[in-house]
Amino acid sequence: MKNILKPIVIFVLAFFARAVIRRYRPKIVMISGSVGKTSTKDAVAAALATKFYIRKSEKSFNSEFGVPFTILGVRNPWNDPLAWLSVAKSALALLLLPNHYPNMLVLEVGADRPGDLARILRLATPDAVVITRLPEISVHVEAYASPEAVREEEFSPAYALSAGAPLIIPADDLYALDSAVRTPARIISYGTAEHATVRMSGADFYESDGNVVGMQAAVNVSNEQGRYVVNGSVGVTQLYPFAAAIAAANAFDIPLQSALAALENYEAPPGRGRLLPGKNNSIIVDDSYNASPAAVEEALKTLKTFPRAKRRIAVLGDMLELGRYSVMEHERIAVLAGESSDVIVTVGIRARAFASAPKNAEVLQFDSSR
Repeated sequence: MKNILKPIVIFVLAFFARAVIRRYRPKIVMISGSVGKTSTKDAVAAALATKFYIRKSEKSFNSEFGVPFTILGVRNPWNDPLAWLSVAKSALALLLLPNHYPNMLVLEVGADRPGDLARILRLATPDAVVITRLPEISVHVEAYASPEAVREEEFSPAYALSAGAPLIIPADDLYALDSAVRTPARIISYGTAEHATVRMSGADFYESDGNVVGMQAAVNVSNEQGRYVVNGSVGVTQLYPFAAAIAAANAFDIPLQSALAALENYEAPPGRGRLLPGKNNSIIVDDSYNASPAAVEEALKTLKTFPRAKRRIAVLGDMLELGRYSVMEHERIAVLAGESSDVIVTVGIRARAFASAPKNAEVLQFDSSR
């Protein structure tokens, strides 16, 4: 029954979402890429809220369901029939009654299967696109013909931009740079590269009273300089959403200092390098949201460089949806785990590969987390 109802529900949601977009004509900023979309979406929305009435995607709702829910301003009704009626009522109210609708939507968009983003782009055309990192091997790659096909789909919202519209890309990502020149968009880049429009430098751990409490970096935009701190999370990857948000602010003529002030209270979403207190004065870095190769690699780099750590313990689970790249990527990460950890705890059948390369680390293996 669900398989029959799903396409019908998607069609109805898409119909209402397109109708709402046509009526209110908000500016649309799309966030796409493989790594860090949700963090970037939250940071971009915070920066742009200094100038626009913003609505952003909730959590990481970026699918054929999540995007219409954001456009309609409703919560996911899950399996509650009465809640679905409420969605329909809200949609009709938007179309038939006067409403104070946002003048900008910040939409996170994602793809699990080929064609997912094409269907989302039929709902709304972006006025600006922010691309996050597009790694060599992405999550969901098993559903695609090649890693290149994944990257091409994740970059595809950029091809929908009109001439001169802002395309915000990571300056350290060669694929994004190469693809951007095929668009008529106005390219604004962010990252550590010398040529970046928003150049980040001096990335380091941020400490207070001798304890690591976040990350910090300097930023330069058109010879204007500033500094920012990401509280509560660690890892260089936690700094990139800030840089992307500042680039988005630059695209919409928001001054650097205004963007920095708006981002002062930003915190990374749960499971993205979050610092948590552990037992016996230990520190837990919760990076459990995503187990893609790129995310695990960055988490291990953070573990390796964490200041004054007496004992480094990596708890690693299976990396899923990698298809024919699974063995290769698990073996590659095993080497990094051995270089960064004193103790390696593996959870899952595939994760056993993480114990293969380490020579000096203590290894504990479990089939499940239960």
